[in-house]
Amino acid sequence: MMNQFLHAHSAGPDGKKLLGDCLNQLGSIPPEANFGFLYLSDHLADAAESMLDRLKQVTGINYWVGTVGIGIIANESEYYDQPAMTVMIADFNEADFYLLPRLQADDAVLSTELASWCEANDFNVGLLHADPNTNNLQELLTQLGEDIPAAFLVGGITSSRGRNLQFANEALQGGISGALFSQSVPIMTNLTQGCTPIGNRHVVTQCERNILHSLDDRPALDVLAEDVGEVIAQDWQQAAGYIFAGIVNKNSDQDDYSIRQIVGIDQDAKLVAIGDYLQHNDEIIFCRRDGNSALEDMKRMLLELKSRCKSPIRGGVYVSCLGRGREQFGDNSEEARMIHTVLGDFPLVGFFANGEIHKSALYGFTGVLTLFM
Repeated sequence: MMNQFLHAHSAGPDGKKLLGDCLNQLGSIPPEANFGFLYLSDHLADAAESMLDRLKQVTGINYWVGTVGIGIIANESEYYDQPAMTVMIADFNEADFYLLPRLQADDAVLSTELASWCEANDFNVGLLHADPNTNNLQELLTQLGEDIPAAFLVGGITSSRGRNLQFANEALQGGISGALFSQSVPIMTNLTQGCTPIGNRHVVTQCERNILHSLDDRPALDVLAEDVGEVIAQDWQQAAGYIFAGIVNKNSDQDDYSIRQIVGIDQDAKLVAIGDYLQHNDEIIFCRRDGNSALEDMKRMLLELKSRCKSPIRGGVYVSCLGRGREQFGDNSEEARMIHTVLGDFPLVGFFANGEIHKSALYGFTGVLTLFM
């Protein structure tokens, strides 16, 4: 068994040269290696099929998962606005993973073969990649989480200025794809929020689609103004991009919430509109978003993972929001560097996503770190 997974990454204007550079970095592929992770910047989306075919041919590995991103993560580097790629090669017992084909809302979620594989395992972690144009994506994730016994699903939504591609043995568009890992593959995962709560939970007592009429039987805007304070409440336009609504995930604690933007304020009617549909009795917690909040919660997540590490990390996948990275931590790959500062040196791949997946739910402004032990 490989002590650590193999890893390579490169950036530059020539896609063929990038691929050759990565193959040289990987060197001789050990015979036990049988699984690959591939993340490409969206500049390389049109060349993705040929690059994946070449990787298969040279490495002899047929099982691949990954996607494209506007930014990608490779060890301590974050690549933006340029052609770049990162590859990680692993060795797993073939009975302990199952590649998910492209699943869409109108599909029967589990095939007979997949259902049999899932039933043979007590617990399954899924690394998923999803097309942002998929209809009813949250409903599909929820159904998948219910159909797979004891499933813990993580991953992210493709981000691209062009083609939205995923990799699951081949380049795909639409739906969800990825890989499931059985309980025999030691995995740890955790979530970091980019926002901090500024008040208590509030119950949605009247709403219409994405518009909050009342919280706790009080006008929604009055509740928001009370939580954010008088200074911010005097200028709602200035609060845009700083104050957000967190939809508390059911049957969870206050720390587990999905951030949504506040997209409109009606001061006369005292209404608040957010970037997601709501239901009666949903719970909302208002949050602030700033660099310090993201930094502190990132440290919390990493220290929690470190305390649980009982063996060396063989490799990891990090999915972070496009609104994090250089937007919150700075231009020198500080977010990726922080992971290694706390957890030490190990192969890391990933991308900056259009939304993150954790526990079968969609998040925003979060980071999801998955470690193979």
